[in-house]
Amino acid sequence: MILRRYGGTLQSVEPHFDSRALTEIGFRRSRVFCMDAETFSSTFERIEEHVIEAEADGPVQDETEAALLDVLLGKIWQLDERLAASEVLVVENEPGKDYPKTRCESHNVIVDGENRLHFDYRVGPPLRLGLYRRVAGP
Repeated sequence: MILRRYGGTLQSVEPHFDSRALTEIGFRRSRVFCMDAETFSSTFERIEEHVIEAEADGPVQDETEAALLDVLLGKIWQLDERLAASEVLVVENEPGKDYPKTRCESHNVIVDGENRLHFDYRVGPPLRLGLYRRVAGP
């Protein structure tokens, strides 16, 4: 399960990545889980941090950005699949501070004697996911 902080609570979210959106790397609340932040911090302990980066390059801008988002999403699902029943992932990037965005650089290449654009995409800053485990109770 993936969680994200909304005000004073942590709520379950699903990735919503869309190369055509203004915010390409997004998460939508799934309303499966909701816990007060104070209760969460006393119930779960942070085990490790995963810094997820992705890159893609290609000749078509939207297709290349979509490929980048697919790579990023695949890495998230790999982490999610390995979670134990007592573990959760928490999106630790903060909107307006260090929230990840897609970054693009383009340059000219010659293909069959013609100038073409080539696009290099990356995520910056990287997506940070904290791995939290439920603390064993007394």
